[in-house]
Order: sequence, then C-alpha cells, then structure tokens
Amino acid sequence: MDNSVVIHDGDFELEDASPSWRQKLPRIASDPSLRSTAISEEDASEHAKDNGKESFKSFTADEERVIVRKLDRHLVLFIAFLYMLSFLDRSNIGNARIAGLTEDLNLDSSQYEWLLTSFYCTYITFQWMTLLYGIVPAHIYISLATLTWSLTACLQAVASSFSSMLVLRALLGIGEAAFSPGIPFLLSFFFKREELAFRTGLFISAAPLATSFASSLAWLITKVAYHVHISAWRVLFLVEGFPSIIVAILAWYQIPDTPDTARFLSQREKKIARLRLSKERHTGKGTMSKKSKLDWQEIREALTDVKCWITAVVSHLENAQMHYSALASQALSAPPYFVAFLVVLVTAFLSDRSQNRSYYVIFHALLGGFGYLSIAIGGMLRADSRWRYAGVYPAAAGFFSAVTLILTWTINNQNSDSKRGTGVVMLNLLGQFGPLVGTRLYPDSDKPYYVKGMAVCSLFMFLVALLAWWLRRLLTRENENWTEHEEAIGEGEDEALVDENGLRTKARFIYIV
Repeated sequence: MDNSVVIHDGDFELEDASPSWRQKLPRIASDPSLRSTAISEEDASEHAKDNGKESFKSFTADEERVIVRKLDRHLVLFIAFLYMLSFLDRSNIGNARIAGLTEDLNLDSSQYEWLLTSFYCTYITFQWMTLLYGIVPAHIYISLATLTWSLTACLQAVASSFSSMLVLRALLGIGEAAFSPGIPFLLSFFFKREELAFRTGLFISAAPLATSFASSLAWLITKVAYHVHISAWRVLFLVEGFPSIIVAILAWYQIPDTPDTARFLSQREKKIARLRLSKERHTGKGTMSKKSKLDWQEIREALTDVKCWITAVVSHLENAQMHYSALASQALSAPPYFVAFLVVLVTAFLSDRSQNRSYYVIFHALLGGFGYLSIAIGGMLRADSRWRYAGVYPAAAGFFSAVTLILTWTINNQNSDSKRGTGVVMLNLLGQFGPLVGTRLYPDSDKPYYVKGMAVCSLFMFLVALLAWWLRRLLTRENENWTEHEEAIGEGEDEALVDENGLRTKARFIYIV
C-alpha cells in the first residue's frame, strides 16, 4: 500500500496515511484553496512511495488534464506539422511531373515508375529503424531524420539525370522511413492507451489535410516559377523542401525524449506526466528516464504473435489503395480529403472515449468498401461523374480512419516498449508493400474508370472489416482467460504475480478490443 492521500473532486480518502498526514487532513479538507491542488512536491516524495515505488495517485485529474493539453500543443501538433511536411516532400513528385520533370530529364514512363519504386524500396527496407525510437534520444533522432529527408528533397531540384534522381529518391525513402512510421510508438511514451487514438489521429490526419491543398500549392509555386527563369519543377522541390530544414533545427529544442525532459512542463508536471503512466508500464515509472536497450526475447514474442500479424495484413490491404490517392489527387483533391481529415479526428476522439477500436475499424472499413464499390459500379455503368465523385468521400474517410485506428490498436495491445516497437515495424514493413501492389491496380489501359482497381480496393476494405472482427474475438477471448485465471486463484492472491524482491513479474494486461 502507498502512504498517500487521494483527492477526488474535493473528497478525501486515507490510505494507510502516516500520523503527520492524519493531522494535516482536516486543514486540507477545510481549506477550499487546497481542494484543487495536489500534494506538494516534498509531501509527495515523502509519503507517496512504498518500497521505492511512487504512487500514481498523488495528483488530481485537473492537473493531469493540464499536462495532456500541454503535450498536445507542444508535442503532438508539432509532430503533425512535421508529418505534413514529410508527406508533401514525398508526394510532390507527381506535381513535379506535371511541371515538366519528365521532359527536362528525358524520362520515359518506365523510368518515372522507377523513381516512385525506388522510394518505396528503401522506405520498406529501413522500417526497422522504428526501433531506434526506443534507443536514440527522440530530439536527436527526429532532428537528424528530418534534416536527412529535407536536404534530400531540396537536392532533387539540382538533379540532372535519371540516375541522380533515382539515388535521391532512394535516400528520401531512408529519411522518411526513419521518421514517420515510428511516431505512434514515440507518442506511446507520453500518452495512456486510452488517449493514443486521438493523438495518432492528429498525426495521421495531416496526410489528407496535406493532400487537400497540395495541388493548389504546387500550382501557385509553379506559376510563380515561370517568372524566375528556373524550371518550375525545380522551384517546387526547393520551396516545399526548404521549410523542413528550418523545422529540423526547431525539433532539436521542441521535442522531448521523455516527459522528464519536456521543457514546457514544470518539475511537478514532469513528475505527474511520469507517474500517470506508471500503472500501464508496471515499473513504478511512467516512462524511461533514459533510453533502454531492446529486449530481444520480447521482440521474438511479438514476431510470433498472431495479433501482430493480423494488424500487419490489415495494413497491407489498406496501403494497397494508396496509389489511387496519388492518381486522384489532381482532380478530386480538396473536398473529399478535407472531409477525411475531419472524420479521422472525430473517429479517433470517439474511439478513445469509448475505449473501443474494433467497432470503429469495422465501420470505416465497410464505409470505405462501399465507397470504392460505388465508384466501380459507376464506372461499369458509365454513370454520371458526380456518382463516382460522391463515392470518393466515403472511400477516403473510411480509408484514413481505418489506418489511424489500426496503428493505434497495434500499439495498444503490446505490453512493453520492445513489443510495441516490433509491432509497429511489422505493421509498416508488410503494410508498405501495399503501395507496390497498388501501382498495378490502375494501369493506363483501364482509364478513365479504373473499374478493376476500384473493385479490388473495395474487396480489400471488406477483408479489413473481417480481419478486425477476427482480432476482436481473439482479444476478447484472451481477456476472458485472464478473468478466469484471477477467479481461479481468488481475490487477494495477487502476490503470486510478485517475485521475491517485491516486484511484479507478470501483471494483468487488459487488451483494448
């Protein structure tokens, strides 16, 4: 038991409090100014420990909300902005092609496809770098990754041949693989499981937001470029890549490695940010004050976990549709993708509130599936373009929402940093093969309706819904097994989960379904 006073909206509970605390309690209860304040730093350190373990109850809900809001403002929004820049830098090659890239470098269609493929080859190969988030301090790692991709993106402006552009696209893939796939893993160092979907949604929603204005921004840049006597596509790469260099420098100071190193938190807030994660981490500390080594046994366990493989297959089926986003972005961009941006945020918020992932994944997978199906049927019937355009809205909203929740679900249901990191690597490694499949779904021979590609994407989304239902059943069964185990050993027998040193060796882990 921890010797602490717990404050709940003005009500006080005494948990084996020391005599000195029993004397203080009447004064605290009678003073309204103390009702909304937490225990002082000195009292917390003295009385909120038991056998070296800090109490995760020695703070108020109001204090916790303030900390979460600060993390959202200073960390999550900054990360989302970085991801938006990275998404622009990886996808602007399509706009560069329209601005004259292929003509200036004398590229045929096959060579252009290789420029796209080279990015994904390195992006897939270097997915393992996600695990470095658990080793290298985040402010160093993200700054270097951002600087790598931003410099590479700018250097594309001076490419003079197919081979030089091919090398630069491959390097860009390495820089982006080091950054974006591991962001949900990084956020898990700062947020509880029930808070993670909305924060992942803020991060992922930067992609449809960027898509909604990317074409207009490219048009504006290329129009201005015609007055500076430089190829429009070269100006495009420079203008869209340079801001990321500036932000890479800012990231060094803005991004904390752990709650303990967050510049925007006070000393007490740092402590609370750590303590509030204690219950989930099972270590007495909310997160690591220093990056730890990888646990290879836990990595092997994650690699053989069927739940990780299910989410990885789901990610693959989802990402196979990414090529359509690139094809459609010019003609259909702003309204559908802006709606998708809003839907992602609302869905992630509701998922966190209800502590449920499966129902939302299933709903949005079906929504996306019917959206693609309506586009395919419209193409078969040679229906009015408005019919097919209307199908883009549910397709985009369903796709991005499902991607957000699958990422979150993967991290939610692993009980250690090594397992979480490995789960994310598996999800992204298999998932990023999807766009390579997607490039084959929309051959030029299927123009302008792409009926086959739309039908296949519809099938993939329906399979996502089926796999989400299967994963829900697996997780529900494992939760029931835990309940049965606890009933078998009886209440109050939790000591069986404690080793000879008084440390937990096997704590109950409840899966989020």
